[in-house]
Amino acid sequence: MISSSEYGSHSWELLVTVDQQAEVQKEFLLRVTGDLHIGGVMLKLVEQIKIAQDWSDYALWWEQKKCWLLKTHWTLDKCGVQADAKLFFTTQHKMLRLRLPNMKTVRLKVSFSSVVFKAVSDICKILNIRRSEELSLLKQSEDALKKKKKKDKNSKEPVTEDILNLCDSPVSSGLSGSPGLYSKTMTPTYDPVSGTPASSTITWFSDSPLTEQTCSILALSHPNCSPETLAEMYQPRTLADKAKLNAGWLDSSRSLMEQGILEDDQLLLRFKYYTFFDLNPKYDAVRINQIYEQARWAIMLEEIDCTEEEMLIFAALQYHISKLSSSSEAQDFTCESEVDEVEAALSNLEVTLEGGNASNILEDITDIPKLADNLRLVRPRKLSLKTIKPYWFVFKDTSVSYFKNKESAQGEPIEKLNLKGCEVVPDVNVATKKFGIKLLIPVADGMNEVYLRCENENQYARWMAACVLASKGKTMADSSYHPEVQKILSFLKMKNWTMSPQAVSDPESIDMKPECFVSLRYTKKYKPKQLAARILEAHQNVSQMTLVEAKLHFIQAWQSLPEFGLSYYIVRFKGSKKDDVLGVSYNRLIRIDIATGDPITTWRFSNMKQWNVNWEIRQVAIEFDQNVSIAFTCLSADCKIIHEYIGGYIFLSTRSKDQNETLDEDLFHKLTGGQE
Repeated sequence: MISSSEYGSHSWELLVTVDQQAEVQKEFLLRVTGDLHIGGVMLKLVEQIKIAQDWSDYALWWEQKKCWLLKTHWTLDKCGVQADAKLFFTTQHKMLRLRLPNMKTVRLKVSFSSVVFKAVSDICKILNIRRSEELSLLKQSEDALKKKKKKDKNSKEPVTEDILNLCDSPVSSGLSGSPGLYSKTMTPTYDPVSGTPASSTITWFSDSPLTEQTCSILALSHPNCSPETLAEMYQPRTLADKAKLNAGWLDSSRSLMEQGILEDDQLLLRFKYYTFFDLNPKYDAVRINQIYEQARWAIMLEEIDCTEEEMLIFAALQYHISKLSSSSEAQDFTCESEVDEVEAALSNLEVTLEGGNASNILEDITDIPKLADNLRLVRPRKLSLKTIKPYWFVFKDTSVSYFKNKESAQGEPIEKLNLKGCEVVPDVNVATKKFGIKLLIPVADGMNEVYLRCENENQYARWMAACVLASKGKTMADSSYHPEVQKILSFLKMKNWTMSPQAVSDPESIDMKPECFVSLRYTKKYKPKQLAARILEAHQNVSQMTLVEAKLHFIQAWQSLPEFGLSYYIVRFKGSKKDDVLGVSYNRLIRIDIATGDPITTWRFSNMKQWNVNWEIRQVAIEFDQNVSIAFTCLSADCKIIHEYIGGYIFLSTRSKDQNETLDEDLFHKLTGGQE
């Protein structure tokens, strides 16, 4: 038998602070032993508190170590808890304010103890956004916050933010949101034509706190902001500024509390990965609207560059969307066009497969198509002027060869350009009939710049689609070639407008505020009347679109911009004496000159053998095929963020339709965690 005095020497006192909403925090001293498990500590504590309430959402938080003690069967010894530990007994679900891509703020309860990947998944269930793996949480950049504080000082009245309260959500009780709103087997929750929520299904299937009104706030676009508001928002001017925007992504494999996020803090919920999988108007009204809003703000705040011609198309589409959103038909929640479920599923399957005709399939396997045409070649020279010469071009597999003329095409080409891994940039101005393709081809010491000039839209669309596919290592036999040609043609058609007299005399043009649809640069460049006339000109080509069509066209046009999907970071490559910018995209990494913005080298993920992080010196090292290896340290953010971006894109490329929307969370953490 052990005497009580001996037993006492093994036990010690543990200080636990209880965080209770209603009352002042209370401290409790518990006498414990090292072999007492965490669940036992909690039980002892609740007995000592002597308050009858539901303690199920409470857990122990270890302040000094910044970690949750969630493994209730682990002993204090195993967790490393000793007498000097300060533990907090606090709720796992706390209030968080989230700024959505449409600039609306929602307030809801979120798990502060789950890893961010899981917390975002729960948030998306509440907000009715499918494919939560494409989104993440972002801390606002310091510069944006400075600008906000300055704005608040200048404004006489205090700014009262319009916050949408969703605090009665299922997540608040510690349960994850029900998949009811977007389960694949149920009736469509949205009218596929107008994209508005179908009211009846919300009341039938929903455990989600989204009412019809809330749903329309998230799924419909709302009035555009004034130029004054736009001027007060943070606009990146340089590549270094753009790099700051991506520095605040939270670590997906750690919880909010571990990353210093406090109750009622504000974070941005944003699409982090630019690969939008299975966008379906039938289930995705909220998701499509939020992607459209993220794209719209990226263009308005010039986070992504576009030409004046493209800016006017974006303005025309925004004008059209805002007109439809405020009109009575968009608010009409009745679903008139009842589409047969089977028919809808079949047509959806056709679209997804992106296949050509069945008769072409055998030809595709045996005979890879090729293009042959007269094009002009432009080579920029450093000292002399550009040289523009016509040649006979032949496109086969993933390379382009050119010859002096058609007759000499049987012999050796003047030059053969292999386009695998190159950058393809459109160089188009429809008004002046300029249809150019800029190719940046990787060579040993950087990038070789070549321009191809086409005669007309059709020739340009065929060659541009072939170049885009070749850069990804695909040939024209791929099923995505014809849809790519059509996509390019439809974008060119939107750019090709002619002024019609009724557009200018249109009474609607009088109350149109053109400065709400373009970035500040253009409001300074043109008078409002001139801008309105040009936007209405462009609107002619999109005026027949439905609301969802217009949003999807806007997203497609955004995706076809050369800089689309690039997230920038300032890095220092191993062996280099100066800083560079690293652009991370869904399929490649690009080294960019920080001063000129020109791409220096591109590396494709498809050629990547392995990547890892040396956590001691915070250096990311990547190995590619053909003994190419690179290493860099990140200066504008934590190297874990870049590591997670690469792993995240590789994880997203493994998704397939037959997964029935379940995600392999372990694989995500394996690819992004970096085994720190």
